[in-house]
Amino acid sequence: MQIKPTDAGCIVFSQASLKAITPDWFTFDYWQDLGAITGSSKGRYTTWFVNPAPLSQAPEEEWVLRHYYRGGMMEKFSRDAYLYTGLKRCRAIAEFNLLEQLFKEGFAVPEPVAAQIQRSGPYYRGDIIIKRIPGARDLVAELSQGPMSDEKWQALGACIAKFHRRGVYHADLNAKNILLAGENFTLIDFDRGELKQPDSKWQQSNLDRLLRSFNKEKGKAPELHFSQENWQLLLAGYAQA
Repeated sequence: MQIKPTDAGCIVFSQASLKAITPDWFTFDYWQDLGAITGSSKGRYTTWFVNPAPLSQAPEEEWVLRHYYRGGMMEKFSRDAYLYTGLKRCRAIAEFNLLEQLFKEGFAVPEPVAAQIQRSGPYYRGDIIIKRIPGARDLVAELSQGPMSDEKWQALGACIAKFHRRGVYHADLNAKNILLAGENFTLIDFDRGELKQPDSKWQQSNLDRLLRSFNKEKGKAPELHFSQENWQLLLAGYAQA
């Protein structure tokens, strides 16, 4: 990881080709002016897809630009400002470092491009850029279109088990944070994720959270192709991995 100081904070990145990176790269307006916005994903807030080709980066790639926003009760007090307690504890930097390590180890995660923080007094705001997975859809979108095969449900369970055996804690493991492209699953959004000692308690809590997510989405859209039989197949794949 390389660290580039900026007027208000710093940017971290790994690729030498990114030495020219500036805080502008983490703004919607910058990419819009370049005509490089290719799409978006809307949840509580908008995540932007951009084409880095105008910067002489790989033209076949797309990047995902995400700003860090608060959730829960804290959102009422501060929309996107976090208390600064050290660089490595900043959420954007921590997620970048975790993704970089897992990607190098061959785990099914997006490759991180860069992250930044901008400080203001005792607080900071953060952003991250990652590479978009070509042709991927989240599982809610996937299951809205049709069922997954038994083999894919088992493969998903095995994928999650691999992360758990490594001690990867995903703080928000849900159906929208799992992507499928062809036969390959990818886990995304590792904000507040960390490496922990493998333990059945937090691992089971992770699985319970995922099941609640599937049931919630099924409640909102009864036509969603998810059933308890599917869940049992996932658990079988998890146990056998």
